[in-house]
Amino acid sequence: MTSVAIGIFDGVHRGHQEILAEAAKYGAVTVLTFDPHPTSIFAPERTPSALVNLHDRIELLKDHGASDVVVIPFTKEFAAMSPDEFIEEILVNQLGATHVTVGANFTFGHKAAGNASYLKEHAQGFGVSAVHLEENRGSAISSSRIRTLIVDGDVERANELLTRPFYLRGPVVHGEKRGRTIGYPTANIGLADNATIPADGVYAGWLTVGDKRWKAAISIGTNPTFPGVRGRQVEAYAIDQSGLDLYDHEAKLEFGFRLRDTLKFDGLDPLLVQMKADCIQAKQLLN
Repeated sequence: MTSVAIGIFDGVHRGHQEILAEAAKYGAVTVLTFDPHPTSIFAPERTPSALVNLHDRIELLKDHGASDVVVIPFTKEFAAMSPDEFIEEILVNQLGATHVTVGANFTFGHKAAGNASYLKEHAQGFGVSAVHLEENRGSAISSSRIRTLIVDGDVERANELLTRPFYLRGPVVHGEKRGRTIGYPTANIGLADNATIPADGVYAGWLTVGDKRWKAAISIGTNPTFPGVRGRQVEAYAIDQSGLDLYDHEAKLEFGFRLRDTLKFDGLDPLLVQMKADCIQAKQLLN
């Protein structure tokens, strides 16, 4: 019995988890997913940012019940397959599907000519389940909705839909090293170009490097208090930690709560007062 669940599954959010749970009713679940995002082929200028990278997407899918994950490179040639070719070559010949589960809005084949109804009508020896998009507070749960919440800084609402803290992952890179001179050494995170980055501001969350995980105050923005040329940065202070050498190690930044907007202070002293208050509030929330 090969139960196949199909989708992009960016973020592996609560709605995706419903699809996986439905698929699990029909046997061990093989997830069929695609990379890069199909929009990058059809309309590159509209390609959405990613909620997780491909490696983490695979791990999250397995965490939520997938026995195997098959990644098909999404190319122009693959996109040109007819719905019938997709069914026969991919679902039947390659995967040997005995049941297929998709979201109700699933489309496939050249010019998205196939949908869930077409799949049911043209199934070759396998059953089909179409899962309707789960709703939260009156709106469907989707990767695009979560993406918008994160970009708006509403990480708490995004986490509710993800069923976990939203996180960013990247190497610790060299920054301006100003934090260490004022008692708040930060880890500056290098991010992929297609990462989904929360709105500028200060957040409470967690910084993980290797097997160590610390409560953290996370800052996103350009630090307007100090003049000079500085791009937008994502940096985290491991609360009450000092002397950490994290350069070139991969870091994971989990976002728990938004504390405040980015502010411009009249000098270092009021900034330090606010940073102390941020850390106290972060610790209280993260407890």
